[in-house]
Amino acid sequence: MYQDNVKVTAFFVNMQETARVSEGMNMASIIVISGEQKGEYLPLGRRINVIGRAESLPMQILDDMVSRKHLRIRYNEQTHEHSAEDMNSKHGVVINDRRMTHPTVLQEGDQIRIGQTHLLFTEKDFDNSESALAHYKKVGEGQRPTMIE
Repeated sequence: MYQDNVKVTAFFVNMQETARVSEGMNMASIIVISGEQKGEYLPLGRRINVIGRAESLPMQILDDMVSRKHLRIRYNEQTHEHSAEDMNSKHGVVINDRRMTHPTVLQEGDQIRIGQTHLLFTEKDFDNSESALAHYKKVGEGQRPTMIE
């Protein structure tokens, strides 16, 4: 009897997740877009993620200018948005060339700088680092100005 309840519960949770994704609420990701770790990505999911230099973090950034716990990204179940906040880091967090002073809701294509490392926020999820890097390259091409001779 217990196993049947677990199966039904797991099925229901999976159906809820499928419904959310089909409504356009995909899992978001962070992609490293500069430095030696370029192409690495972190699927954010619907949880709190901490990014920094500490080895124990889901995304460790190997940058001497990054604090052990530098940036927190939080998912809000009510608004279906991810927000970023500086964890009192020494060098701060910059989003789209503006120093962050309070928690900020992230938008598709936001570029985040922690230390000397640049990250890209996307509302997409990826199967592997190659597809994440290909997405960044595609987005990056759209942001480059057209040169007119």
